[in-house]
Amino acid sequence: MSVEAHKETLEFQTEVSQLLKLMIHSLYSNKEIFLRELISNASDACDKLRFEGLTDDALFEGDPELRVEVAFDKEARTVTVRDNGIGMNRQEVMDNIGTIAKSGTRQFFESLTGDQAKDAQLIGQFGVGFYSAFIVADKVTLTTRRAGLAAEHGVRWESAGEGSYSLETVDMPSRGTEVVLHLREDATEFAEDYRLRSIIRKYSDHISIPVQMMSHPMPPAEGEEAEEPKLETVNSASALWARPKGEISDDEYKEFYKHVGHDFDDPLLWLHNRVEGKQEYTSLLYLPKRAPFDLFDRERRHGIKLYVKRVFIMDDAEQLMPAYLRFVRGVIDSDDLPLNVSREILQHNKLIDGMRSASVKRVLDALEKMAKDDAEQYQSFWNEFGKVLKEGPAEDHGNRERIAKLLRFHSTNAEIGADSGDATVGLDSYIERMKEGQEKIYYVTADSLAAAKSSPHLEVFKKKGIEVLLLTDRVDEWMVSYLTEYEGKSLVSVAKGGLDLGELEDEEEKKAAEEAAEESKDILERMKTVLDGRVKEVRASHRLTDSPACVVLEAHEMAMHMQRLLKEAGHEMPSSLPILEVNPRHPLVERMKSEQDEDRFADWSHILFDQAMLAEGGQLEDPMAFVKRVNAALTAG
Repeated sequence: MSVEAHKETLEFQTEVSQLLKLMIHSLYSNKEIFLRELISNASDACDKLRFEGLTDDALFEGDPELRVEVAFDKEARTVTVRDNGIGMNRQEVMDNIGTIAKSGTRQFFESLTGDQAKDAQLIGQFGVGFYSAFIVADKVTLTTRRAGLAAEHGVRWESAGEGSYSLETVDMPSRGTEVVLHLREDATEFAEDYRLRSIIRKYSDHISIPVQMMSHPMPPAEGEEAEEPKLETVNSASALWARPKGEISDDEYKEFYKHVGHDFDDPLLWLHNRVEGKQEYTSLLYLPKRAPFDLFDRERRHGIKLYVKRVFIMDDAEQLMPAYLRFVRGVIDSDDLPLNVSREILQHNKLIDGMRSASVKRVLDALEKMAKDDAEQYQSFWNEFGKVLKEGPAEDHGNRERIAKLLRFHSTNAEIGADSGDATVGLDSYIERMKEGQEKIYYVTADSLAAAKSSPHLEVFKKKGIEVLLLTDRVDEWMVSYLTEYEGKSLVSVAKGGLDLGELEDEEEKKAAEEAAEESKDILERMKTVLDGRVKEVRASHRLTDSPACVVLEAHEMAMHMQRLLKEAGHEMPSSLPILEVNPRHPLVERMKSEQDEDRFADWSHILFDQAMLAEGGQLEDPMAFVKRVNAALTAG
């Protein structure tokens, strides 16, 4: 019995309207991709039903043969894509089509340039999905019913893609989803049998679900019976990863990546392996060319699909790839796991641990080979995914050295491009250039490359020609707390703890520094008294040559710029006081030694400390007091 129809008109999310307009114009030259996207969605829906049906056979409703059908009507100017997959209920339609659920939407729109060619690439990275239908259609009608619900719980969604859509309850006898595209006048080429078949073979041949179209028999010869039209499978409908590598063309690998990775671009590379013996499984892993927009989202999608004996089990199986390699896309198909495996079982499964370990090894092997054989390609990869790879030393202790070898940084070494936008310095190349007697790898962290390059902590290193790595990503401070050494060399921050240059410091310099510190005892004590409650200690500096002062932290403390960012994000930070290091030979400090006016001396002490805090990326507790002191100092006679 039919339920009372419930119809409503709803507004699109603002981002959807923007995306539709942009996509129609930017992807107009490659209109045929709409069919690839709709078939890909239909295939996913069939995969999901196959998985849910493992525990509830009733969901198949007596029709276990999963398929995707493509039809057209030249007179009505329509193309229809239907599947008998999992389908959607009313709320799922609103969630999946009325809004863009995919995270990273804001970053996506902020990245748009207005240049159609560049924006088309960005749209490809974001993933066009269902909305690609509006490239060729001026109206789209979607009718769906979730498997397991009664016929009267069908839902019809319809829109012209101009800001709103209608939603109504309809009777739908069969489960699944049907999408009808009412073609624009300039897209009638797609209401042709040959055109649709050629697109299916080009983009969807690798999909394991059969994609079917009605046959169009030749007219019968005189005296023969006419052949009845029937559904026939257009694609090869075999799991691409299960085929021998020698039988798969590069174009087939690339098209499968676009299906499994929901990407518009070709992959950077792929790794196809069949493992036999104690464990039996096949993996087909891809490295993308460009980072997806949700790469740093906390509810990020992982890119590995898990199959068991060609049966889809789950999307985004995070147990199969660590978080620092979450950009890897692909499938793993096991012959050993049970078909009813759950996410909970995967967390404590030795077979999964073995597959994960082997997959990580293959990806790291491929990256090492790329870094060695094609520096330009590796640099391109690093620019997209380097920040994520930096999470590796903390997450994967067993592969820490291998990951460290792949890291790239900016450096003070002008000969290898300190001024370029790319971080190109690896730890191996740094060690090769180390000074004789140098036992440590020196680095400084900052919230920008400009701030790192102008850090006062670098002054003695520049004077001595010692290379320092410039770490400017937010993840760096966290990374170096786990990556404390490489190849037996300690990684040391030039801005933390006492400076010990070891054999790089000659005896004369050491003696001169000690004498300067002794001569400055009085002023250091006076400054410590004035700055009581703001600093832990005031001491003479061995690292400054040009600046009057700098802030130094204890070796275990977090950099000032990171403390500021965390405070701004609402995190409570443990209270700790920095150390103020003063350059005894600087003219300002020399002048302060003879200052008898205690108020003026106090103002200069606070100014030096506040300047040092700002240079370090810290935050002033009382900016107005700093401004007043500077103004008073500038106007003093």
